[in-house]
Amino acid sequence: MSFRYAICNEMFGDWPHARVCEFVARTGYTGLEIAPYTLAPRITDVTGKQRRETRRVAEAAGLEIVGLHWLLAKTEGLHLTSPDAAVRKATSDYFVDLAYATADLDAEVMVLGSPAQRNLADGMTPQQAADFAVEVLTPLLPVLDDVGVTLCLEPLGPNETNFLNSCAEAIALADRLGSQRVKLQLDVKGLCSEGTPVPDLIRQFAARAGHFHANDSNRQAPGFGETEFAPIFAALAEANYGGWISVEAFEVNPDPETIARDSLEYMQAMAG
Repeated sequence: MSFRYAICNEMFGDWPHARVCEFVARTGYTGLEIAPYTLAPRITDVTGKQRRETRRVAEAAGLEIVGLHWLLAKTEGLHLTSPDAAVRKATSDYFVDLAYATADLDAEVMVLGSPAQRNLADGMTPQQAADFAVEVLTPLLPVLDDVGVTLCLEPLGPNETNFLNSCAEAIALADRLGSQRVKLQLDVKGLCSEGTPVPDLIRQFAARAGHFHANDSNRQAPGFGETEFAPIFAALAEANYGGWISVEAFEVNPDPETIARDSLEYMQAMAG
């Protein structure tokens, strides 16, 4: 099975967008995933002209912008499960802004990770948090339909957040939202925290997945740790997963060029 490979732009640090695109395309990737904070403190600070230019530069290099992730990272006053109604309203409005920006970039997905901006407040129950998340995300749903963008809910381990720690919990929230535009985000690092073998989780949940982050349980890129990717790719192929596989590394060691090149070579070898 042929997979589509992308890489996340934030690991390139302060590289200009054009340099990132040129290097990523030359290395062999066909997609680029963008963290909004690499464009501006808030996505609303990125003008229409700047969005069009960001897209044009990527396309000129032969890349697709596949989506946005780290949606709430490095923002202030935004939180998915805040007990403050004003914060929830501001967050809901911001998700709408993100959806329009994603569409302006001709991208497909918004990945809702942002663990710090979804943690439960002291004394809050998971049910209360889920109710607040539904309240925040419901106004986004018709916009997703209008602009053709998919929201992907990303389960992450308890070492990162205390809300949405499993695929089952993310699916339960997606079912409450009741939109075909809300899907599951599969993240290898997060899957490794569940206790069930990652390939088994992929077989169980890939039909609901809209995007895939490739990383190691040690927070490095594929091939830079002990996580075995051959069974992971076999499970993805068995499930006929057709979305992007996007490298997301949190430890940039030794350097972004080596990580990008070696990760792609490793993934292609493991995919057969």
